[in-house]
Amino acid sequence: MENGSFAHSQNTFSLRFSGLVQGIGFRPFVYQIAIQQQLKGQVSNDTDGVCVLLTTNEENALKFLKRLIDSPPTLAKITKYSIEKIAYQYFESFNIVESPTAHSGSRLMLTPDFSLCANCRQELHNTINRRYRYPFITCTQCGPRYSIQRILPYDRPTTTMQAFKMCPACEREYNHPADRRFYSQTNSCPECGVQLRLFKSDGKVVHTMGQLNDSQWILARISWELKQGKIIAVKGIGGYLLLCDATNEATVLTLRKRKHRPSKPLAVLYPTLERLREDAYISTQEAEALQSVVAPIVLVRSKKSERFSTFWKFGEAVNPNLNHLGVMLPYSPLLELIAKDFGKPLVATSGNFSGSPIIFKDDQAQSELGQVADFILTDNHEIVVPQDDSVIRFSEKYGQKIVIRRSRGLAPNGPLSHKNTEITPTSKNETTLAFGASLKSTFGLKTIDNLYLSQYLGDLEDFETQENFKHTLNHFLQLFQAKPTQLLTDAHKGYFSTQLAQELGKSESIPVIKTQHHAAHFAAVLAENELLETTETVLGVIWDGTGYGTDGQIWGGEYLLFNPPLYQTEGLSFLSKSMARVNHFEYFDAFLGDKMPREPRLSAFSLLKEFPEYWGLVSQKFNEKEWDLYTRLLQKNTLKTSSVGRIFDGVASLLGLLDKNHYEGEAALRLEELAGYYFNSHGYSFAEHYFQNRPFPKTIPTHELIKGVVQDILKDKPKDWIAAKFHFSLIKAVEIMANELNTKKIAFSGGVFQNAVLVDLMIENMGKTHELFFHQELPPNDECIAFGQLMLVENRKRVEHREVVFENYI
Repeated sequence: MENGSFAHSQNTFSLRFSGLVQGIGFRPFVYQIAIQQQLKGQVSNDTDGVCVLLTTNEENALKFLKRLIDSPPTLAKITKYSIEKIAYQYFESFNIVESPTAHSGSRLMLTPDFSLCANCRQELHNTINRRYRYPFITCTQCGPRYSIQRILPYDRPTTTMQAFKMCPACEREYNHPADRRFYSQTNSCPECGVQLRLFKSDGKVVHTMGQLNDSQWILARISWELKQGKIIAVKGIGGYLLLCDATNEATVLTLRKRKHRPSKPLAVLYPTLERLREDAYISTQEAEALQSVVAPIVLVRSKKSERFSTFWKFGEAVNPNLNHLGVMLPYSPLLELIAKDFGKPLVATSGNFSGSPIIFKDDQAQSELGQVADFILTDNHEIVVPQDDSVIRFSEKYGQKIVIRRSRGLAPNGPLSHKNTEITPTSKNETTLAFGASLKSTFGLKTIDNLYLSQYLGDLEDFETQENFKHTLNHFLQLFQAKPTQLLTDAHKGYFSTQLAQELGKSESIPVIKTQHHAAHFAAVLAENELLETTETVLGVIWDGTGYGTDGQIWGGEYLLFNPPLYQTEGLSFLSKSMARVNHFEYFDAFLGDKMPREPRLSAFSLLKEFPEYWGLVSQKFNEKEWDLYTRLLQKNTLKTSSVGRIFDGVASLLGLLDKNHYEGEAALRLEELAGYYFNSHGYSFAEHYFQNRPFPKTIPTHELIKGVVQDILKDKPKDWIAAKFHFSLIKAVEIMANELNTKKIAFSGGVFQNAVLVDLMIENMGKTHELFFHQELPPNDECIAFGQLMLVENRKRVEHREVVFENYI
């Protein structure tokens, strides 16, 4: 702002703040500062964030601005701010005023849902507080936000709290500047707020809350029924959860049978961190995450093998064949009351049938969850946006954060929203919509100069998940009144997301741009680590289960190079303007379509195709009819894959861990746990590997790797040692390639890097000699694809155009 003669004269200044500034007490905070500094003006929300008008002199305006920037509210994240002199306006005092109506486009970060704060938790258990044991207590620092927002900007009338008129006591709090619920848009209490309702599985009402005492009766009944081994469907912030006694093996097995989830691990809700520590090893990082405003599910190492642990006897029902356990602490007041009343760990799994999206509508809960739960605990507060619980983990030795599922508390803002990195501004009329992939689907929306990523939306092979994807996408577009001007898709024609984009593009005459799957992975991890603008060469190690390649084969064991040196570009396959494929794992047969990732024995057979002398290791995994049929199919097969995910499956099967997955990634998890057992017992130093110490030829020798594994099996080497050697060999496959390319910067993406043992090994063996870059806020799995697609477009704007080798790719 330029210095001028108005430095000490009265003028009106407009101050604008963008970022995470709505639904976190920003306006009340501004009000308090203005009153302290005796300023006159107003503050309001708009679709760009928060707008403050001050009539004062320049010195006071700048002092006010500095105070807000230097010490914003606890939950605020200011990404942009500005100050300018505007036409003079007279104000008698300072006030919070009504927000203007929404308009197209936004610089606003959407506020995620926040876990129960310490102050509200204290009030919840305070017998003399008027909100004592009120299951929907909130304030400016906690409670639902994104899940209840209908339109912008964030105000009570634009959320589902509009249905609840505040009582006189809540009104006084809402209007009192000294109250911590001053201008809290979700403010309510037992007299005027949300009401609990309890139903039996047949839909008959057990009790409907009218007064506080009624809610206590309902909560007492819930606790009693849980102790009797009953399953309760409970409406949460983003959808329904299924709760039952985690220590009651029969009940857990009943839940699995009804939910059609035979062996996939179940999350466990603990009443307190202290109680959790009895059953699991909890690091400082894990404890902080569990108690954060996100309050995700955290994968921790259980004390399953220790006799004093709850799960020593019953653990196999909750997380069969695995030592790691998904745990969480109560993140809502309702869960806080239920967990504390029950006092023991509770299974807390998504309210749905396996493979379907989380149920969030009350009528659907009645019709469908009644088949799973004995009772349904609901309320009269509508959910607009369904969300699963977020899931994260930390690698055991180096504490590298790995996001497994990005949803409640983390969505829907893009990872660049919290950083100083600027995405390229677009014209007001340009909006880019990225449709992501198929598995672990998300979509991304770039509007004006901000970027949004949806929460995890599941696998788009299921009709209900497809409908939920469209529901959430339509809500986003309505929320921002956005009209996309270009659509980005994966190159795979069979993906539902690709087909949906093609339909929208055709009906609305919007151009559709295809992106290569692994290039999007690479762009995502580069952007997260602020490497898109670097001129240095970066090696991308992109390992996953599947992705359509430019040669028509299934990729999944890729080495990509960002900014390849000019002398290395000859003969390279460019996937974008500055990204090329430089190597990959040697192809092996991909056959039987989606059956292959479901049955690791098929990967084992495919990997041994070139070694008939070893077929005896896999032939017993099939009956005679299957063996004859699959042998013929394999000989005729032409589709190939380089998938490291399938290599994990094959090795797990060869080691006898399992031949058929009961859930996605089970074989890889079992193999990781086996290797982790070895490294925890012997340390992370390892010398032997399955590759010779020489530069790789045209491809990474997959069959050499598998032959080494088989030979160790035939030598009766310990299974955990072989699993450890296999993991270490993958580290060498990166190190040899990086040294061959003389590249010091390496970025990792793809679902394989959800493997915490592999990540720790990478850091242990290469962290001192190379710069290693992992995802920070996004999962390495296909949830990051939509973001990567958007970043490929961003990169195209930044770099000079190369010759496009593959037509229709960016």
